[in-house]
Amino acid sequence: MKKLNRTILCSFILLTFVAPVFAAYNSWGIPDSSEIRKTLKERWFDASLEAVRMNLPEIYDNNAGQKFQVRLEESDSTYMIYVAPCAVINVKVYSSLGVNNEQQEIYPGDAPGSWVLICDKKTGSPIRIRWYFSTNSDVYVQFTPYGKSSLADMIIFGNYAAKGAPTGVSFEALYSLSFEDILNLTAVSLPWKYVTVDDDKYGSVLQMAGMIQKNLGKIMYVPDAIYDENNELVQVISGKPFTKGDIDPSKLYLSSAGFIKWIADGLVEPVAGSKLNRAPLLVETVSLKENGYQGVLSQKYNLFFSLNWIRNVASAIVSVNTGKVYLYKDSGVDVTVNPFAAAINGAGTKNTVTFIEDSGYDAEGLKSLLYILAATEPGNFYFGAIRETDKTVSPEVKVFNDCVAFFPYFSNKSFGCFVFMNGRSVSLEDFCNLYAGDFVYLTRARASDRFFPD
Repeated sequence: MKKLNRTILCSFILLTFVAPVFAAYNSWGIPDSSEIRKTLKERWFDASLEAVRMNLPEIYDNNAGQKFQVRLEESDSTYMIYVAPCAVINVKVYSSLGVNNEQQEIYPGDAPGSWVLICDKKTGSPIRIRWYFSTNSDVYVQFTPYGKSSLADMIIFGNYAAKGAPTGVSFEALYSLSFEDILNLTAVSLPWKYVTVDDDKYGSVLQMAGMIQKNLGKIMYVPDAIYDENNELVQVISGKPFTKGDIDPSKLYLSSAGFIKWIADGLVEPVAGSKLNRAPLLVETVSLKENGYQGVLSQKYNLFFSLNWIRNVASAIVSVNTGKVYLYKDSGVDVTVNPFAAAINGAGTKNTVTFIEDSGYDAEGLKSLLYILAATEPGNFYFGAIRETDKTVSPEVKVFNDCVAFFPYFSNKSFGCFVFMNGRSVSLEDFCNLYAGDFVYLTRARASDRFFPD
């Protein structure tokens, strides 16, 4: 009987952890602490730091039975008052009897539903309120005092999707508002579409990424190698065949551009019955003045090779899917959105220009951008052309040589992205760090369950 009761108790604890998904307090199912916060103003929010330090962490239940912890944390220059929801984790407990798995309650300060008041240590004045609503803790909204009112920001992985949006309510009013109130209050002023996701829309993206990963072991990186429309291994630019005696039929020999074509061929061949033609993928897509600096350089260097390649490849996919021939300018494949107002750096914030024509996006901001693209264009994946600086020549030359493919998705409301380049898989963080300071141009393509790469 005791064993049965423990099982029932564990099941109840797990249900309390899952319960926020079904909470009736707001349309996003986020644990809500507004009722609790209404009782904390005098002892916690308006009190001096010395007085708040006398408060021990406190546990409260809201009307839905969800637990929250109120606590103080300090940094060198600020102090934070957290109202954080309960989560349950499994932990291993070691004892003389062996190892037992037990469940432990924790109160993460950056979990969905966490509310944080941040104050200046010197003056005691409130600086901002930060509200977490996403399973990705680097995605949140925050509010700052502004005279008798307050301003709202939306931050996505270190970039401002909105900055200084007016709210029309006082800062103190935010002490007791619910998340549903915030959604209604900022429905127009904040771009909630950037963070509204549906997990069910990424099946094709995940299936394609899984198929690519399954085949990576066969791929050998060979500069300038692609498989043409006849499935012959040839050089990208010239179309000349490789020596067949050096080819292992169990392997795939692909350059950076060849790898991108291999992905595209896996999409178009089941529909069109053939692979993409090589020559049309080399068509120039950038117009240059012949006597301009880049025009003169382009006579010596192929400055826009991978940019031309990903534009033409993406346009070819559109053409096959629609049954109508599209040149890239009419295909809508270029990604040109400008979703960010500023970026956070070590010195504070800096204004940022998101998209630059024929250059693309700063690689350091790609995670934020791909998050937004995954939310607003679910079911798409993206080809990228990397613009690097060749410092081996003088003056330095900025050139598009290499290609990459991004497969962003959401699973359990959490963002992820597969990155494939040169027949290998890399993490998005490693890619952004590797190409920090460079630009990446993006073209979009629609993922499909009918993806059968050779």
